[in-house]
Amino acid sequence: MIVFELTGTEGNSEYRRLESKNSLRQLNFLSSLVTTAVNLDRRFLSQTIIKALNYHAIACLHVNAGEYRPCPVIVGDFQPPEHYRVAALMDDFVNRVNMNWENTDIFVLSAYVLWKLNYIHPFINGNGRTARACCYFVLCVKAGGILPGRMILPQLLQENREQYVDALQHADTMLVDELSSEALVPLTDLIRNLISEQLSVH
Repeated sequence: MIVFELTGTEGNSEYRRLESKNSLRQLNFLSSLVTTAVNLDRRFLSQTIIKALNYHAIACLHVNAGEYRPCPVIVGDFQPPEHYRVAALMDDFVNRVNMNWENTDIFVLSAYVLWKLNYIHPFINGNGRTARACCYFVLCVKAGGILPGRMILPQLLQENREQYVDALQHADTMLVDELSSEALVPLTDLIRNLISEQLSVH
């Protein structure tokens, strides 16, 4: 069963209900992933993790859950890279994150993950949810475990969507090549501020 194919719209009440349930399941799975990665000292990002987080976000909502998209997509005025480039771009992305894991500031690395996954847009759907979850995975694993808070970073980014989208678009215009790029400053600052907010409200 693929709900979008049955309803033809993401506005359908059953689509929205399952989307909400999937989001909760994705966050629970994310928490388990962080704990497992820390306990087993497997402190790195992998394509298996990224695909699993996407699967939980869009299972039974869209085709190809947890698989890289087999076709072009358009996101508003933004044209992500062609689908046939996705696998190579993801290889490079994951390698770059892991090579810079130890020597890059926690907020800068998290911002890079958040931006780059949104930029590549590797999945049919759920790219934003997957990017926010991966960003938080990297941040928590680098911090040594799940961070406390009534609302966590992926939710707070949604709550601050306008500022979040502006920061992504700022990075888009400069095409970040290095993790130290000034293009990431607005997104890095936003993540830092939202984590501070998360930690202050239990």
